[in-house]
Amino acid sequence: MLNKGITLLNLPDPLHLAPRSACSGTVTLPGSKSISNRALLMAALCGQPVTLKNVLESDDTARMIDALTTLGVSVKRSDLDPSEYQVEGCGGRWQPAHNELYLGNAGTAVRPLVAVLAASLSNTQVMRLDGNARMRERPIAALIDSLTAAGANIQCHAEPGFLPLTIESGFKGGEVTIDGSASSQYISALLMALPLLADDSELLLVNEVISVPYIELTLSMLRDFGIQIDKHSDRHYKIPGRQSYRSPGSYFVEGDASGASYWIGAAAISGGPITIYGVGKNSIQGDVHFAELAQQMGANVEMLDNAIRVSRSTELKAIDVDCNNLPDAAMTLAPMALFAQGTTVIRNVASWRVKETDRLAAMAAELRKVGAQVEEGEDYLSVMAPAHWQHALLDTYDDHRMAMCSALIAFSPVGVSINDPQCCSKTYPQFFDEFSRLCHD
Repeated sequence: MLNKGITLLNLPDPLHLAPRSACSGTVTLPGSKSISNRALLMAALCGQPVTLKNVLESDDTARMIDALTTLGVSVKRSDLDPSEYQVEGCGGRWQPAHNELYLGNAGTAVRPLVAVLAASLSNTQVMRLDGNARMRERPIAALIDSLTAAGANIQCHAEPGFLPLTIESGFKGGEVTIDGSASSQYISALLMALPLLADDSELLLVNEVISVPYIELTLSMLRDFGIQIDKHSDRHYKIPGRQSYRSPGSYFVEGDASGASYWIGAAAISGGPITIYGVGKNSIQGDVHFAELAQQMGANVEMLDNAIRVSRSTELKAIDVDCNNLPDAAMTLAPMALFAQGTTVIRNVASWRVKETDRLAAMAAELRKVGAQVEEGEDYLSVMAPAHWQHALLDTYDDHRMAMCSALIAFSPVGVSINDPQCCSKTYPQFFDEFSRLCHD
């Protein structure tokens, strides 16, 4: 059952945004989805209580909380602060209420749970994992292949490499190999799971390693939860076995750096100024470096300890940039390109194709609706501003980032209309409320 703490949006569908010319003020980011779901699972693996603060309230985190509750973990929300949770970890000794976890379209819950359950289920336990129609289309073959090659017992019930699947014990570790170009979430999942095994392991990454900052984020969090990982290189990790997750007592979830990109983009397009609280120069999230891309396009950016201040005094100019290390935030470059002089090229983002939707195809299709000149490649997107703006009704593909990127097109002279804006509840339920507050004529 979906966690009842989640805020349900009350937005018209479609949502019509009249043209905006200004965006200024201050905004506080919700907690990071990536950090929230990692922290929830790590806390569940501790043998002592953990207080998690600033946890994102979203569909993805609700799915993780429901899954952990089904597995026998006590996750209680504070009566005084809806973003604070008390997690009574079970040290990976699960006591499931039943043997099926439904995870919707929450990739940040599915991937780590597959690996962690393969490493921690007892000999008598069996768990079935399933998701919605889109989650059943999102491949996890590289992770499953890596786990099964190391002894994990995983059976896919429809197509190989896809949900639904059943997990039993058997994961032995040792030398574990995975394709580093498939998804950093697979690597993070293995780094979270391998310390639970009885024997020591080595994790070897082959091919190009994508989204390295997300792997570094996981390693930083694992250290905070008492786990030792010996990193020999970006492709080679040694992981001692028989480790126990240890409670840090209290753990604060940073604001969502990917979510910051929309406000950075809005300020860069409109001139700002905006001050964004929740991330800053000390952030552990790679997506905080999106601010540097905005700076390359002409924005004025000031990085503070726990905030980013953005404005603009010159015209935006196009950039040609490799976005391998920040694929989520890089999506925001696409609507920004509509307001820049020249052709913006967003490169090395093949991972967009296996997200909540095929984001390369979706973004190309929607930007063309407003009159942009767009070229879609296998792993890149090239965007030039419209010669003549066209008001359009944009589809969001049940993808939160498509919805929030679309909002920036309201800074055009024709405004924009957006289908299914509620899908932003996956990571940022209050986004359109905040957009209306900050962005005006």
